[in-house]
Formats: sequence, structure tokens, C-alpha cells
Amino acid sequence: MAHLYPINAVDEITQWEIVASVERISEAYLVETKNGSVLGKNLGYAHIPQACAELLNEYHKGFLNPYINFHRPCFFPVSVIDHRGRIKKTYPYEEVMTLYERLKSVPRAGGYPRPGVTLEKLGTIANQMSANQFAERMVNARSKFLQQITRFANWVA
Repeated sequence: MAHLYPINAVDEITQWEIVASVERISEAYLVETKNGSVLGKNLGYAHIPQACAELLNEYHKGFLNPYINFHRPCFFPVSVIDHRGRIKKTYPYEEVMTLYERLKSVPRAGGYPRPGVTLEKLGTIANQMSANQFAERMVNARSKFLQQITRFANWVA
């Protein structure tokens, strides 16, 4: 039986997350990372049948990615040089923001999104609903998605 392995890629400059699924990947390359743990925490670590890949991609595109980019707070490091001259990363509360807020804070941020995407368009998406409203919407969508997977698994079995 084929498996789906979620892959996360984060652009180091803009911190925009891209989530995809692949059909085959060597187990040696499945390394748990901070970003990869977001998927596991959200959907759990149970097997998702390959036939449900389209449903998974729809859930990611419609709910998980917008939540991560516009509503989920993240800690961003600040490099501090200690008295010995070593660089130490700190995570001050002032640097907690969403990925969209972080993108806006980058100098010349308007040049980073892909062509056709503006900060104004992203702002419209971010302000459509509050973080709590979007999280509730995402939880409902996740429940529906997991029910569909369960029905599929019971139908196949």
C-alpha cells in the first residue's frame, strides 16, 4: 500500500510555507523538523491513504496553509552577542508574530511575494476573520476531512 509523506519547505527569506505530498520517499529522509511537526500536531501521525491525497491537498490549501501564514503566532530569533563574543539566539516576546506580519516587517517586503500577489491582497486575506474564528473553522474542516478518511478506510477494508 502506498503512503503519503507530507513535505514542508519554508523559504528562508519570506518564511512562507509550502506543503506538498509525495507518493514515495526513503524513510531515511523523513526527518522531523519544527515545521514538519506542525503537520503531525494538526492531523496526527496516522496513515493517510494515497487515494485521499486530493482531499489532503484541499485541506492544506484551504485551511492549514492560510492558518499558518496569517493566524498562527511564531517566535522569531534575535541574535545577541554575549560577553565572550558568542552569538546566542533569543526569542523575545516582542518578536512573536504571524508569518504575514513578519513578511510585512521585512524591508522592501512588497518585492517578495510572487508576481500578482501584493501585500494589500495578503492583508485582505489576513483580515477576513480573527485568529480564533479561523481556528474554529479549521478544526471543523479537519474533523470533516478525518471523517472522510475514516469512511474511505472502512469502505476499502
